[in-house]
Amino acid sequence: MALLTLMKLLSPAKINLFLQVTGKRPDGYHELFSLMCCVDLSDTIILEFGLKHIEIESSHPHVPLDDTNLAHRAADVFCKALNVNDGLKIHIDKSIPVAAGLGGGSSNAASVLKGLNRHYGYPYSRNQLMSMGFELGADVPFFLFGKPALAAGIGEKLEAYPGSLPFHIVVVYPGFEVSTGEVFQNLNLGLTKCKKKIKSLFSTKTDFDPGLHLCNDLEIVTESEYPVIASIKEQLITWGALGALMSGSGPTVFGLFSDFRTAEKAKQAIGENSRWDAFVCDIFDGTYPGGK
Repeated sequence: MALLTLMKLLSPAKINLFLQVTGKRPDGYHELFSLMCCVDLSDTIILEFGLKHIEIESSHPHVPLDDTNLAHRAADVFCKALNVNDGLKIHIDKSIPVAAGLGGGSSNAASVLKGLNRHYGYPYSRNQLMSMGFELGADVPFFLFGKPALAAGIGEKLEAYPGSLPFHIVVVYPGFEVSTGEVFQNLNLGLTKCKKKIKSLFSTKTDFDPGLHLCNDLEIVTESEYPVIASIKEQLITWGALGALMSGSGPTVFGLFSDFRTAEKAKQAIGENSRWDAFVCDIFDGTYPGGK
């Protein structure tokens, strides 16, 4: 019997430093313009090769273990593209909160694609993997892109962000899950407000200013249902954040800090609320491991 091969991968979370909803397409998807960054709050993915089928294990009870899991779907898409019938076990050790606006499922899928590409000797370029990823979800290509990016379309049109982002980040998860689909369904495009803020960032070619440029058109929807989001933002500002914002469709909130010590103190103070999980992170400027 052949020995099983293991591969360990980190799967980072993302935050949206701004998220403008620019319109709605006839197929129901919303067009976006967003500045997305990975942060070093990460799940750990372990791929175990040599099995007969694709299997999922997870440390979190709310992660699906069947073929609805994006990591499972990523393995299936990759193996079909390469025309191989190999099985594997995907173990997902969760640190990223689930259904929290941090892109954990999409990140897991991207990590599986990168891991399989490495295992099979890099048969696909980064752009080819990104095309595969787009079949799985709009955020998956970003996690394959590997650096802070301006995302347009429904998230698949990516361009490296040219500015600097010298911030430490406190991420606060309030302990409940939010449905992205329901948030978009309840969005009133007439009430969106981010266009003017974002325009000022590019028209003046200034550095990203948390006090001016943090904006999320989805925040008004989730915050109206869960006022605790506003409370967390206020606490982050009180403890020294330069600005605070909900990430994605929520409910996770983050604050940007100019120095690590202030961020750490804020994390400790806010983390005293037993219902909330708080993390100190840095922006993760990852690179694609191989390929072109």
